[in-house]
Amino acid sequence: MSGKPTPTVLVLDGSGLKGQRGLRRILNAMRYSLDGLRDAWAYEDAFRQEIWLAGVMIPVALLLPLGLVEKILLVATVVQVLIVELLNTGIEAAVDRDSLEINPLGKRAKDIGSAAVMISVMLAGGTWIAILAKHYL
Repeated sequence: MSGKPTPTVLVLDGSGLKGQRGLRRILNAMRYSLDGLRDAWAYEDAFRQEIWLAGVMIPVALLLPLGLVEKILLVATVVQVLIVELLNTGIEAAVDRDSLEINPLGKRAKDIGSAAVMISVMLAGGTWIAILAKHYL
């Protein structure tokens, strides 16, 4: 023994943490995902607004006389906004779970998540403008 303390290493193989296997695991994952959607709807105004907007924009994109690729681009950019908003909401919840007082790292995480949403919205808006302008202007 050299007198130095031996570091303790905790190895988690996940066997006790991941729950069931097979179909039960898939059903549990689906339930957790639906819980996440429900919580985002319940607690995040921006997500509700984006869902309502998607509920209008996606049918419009599908009904417009456009090519398949253009329709896919219009729908995908709207769905991308929802995905990024869900990720941002998760970041905000994790930061707020730790503490509601302002912390520089927590603020940075929330601001970066918000920036991701903004870029996603800009991409969707730019895609819609470009495709609609090409056909209707």
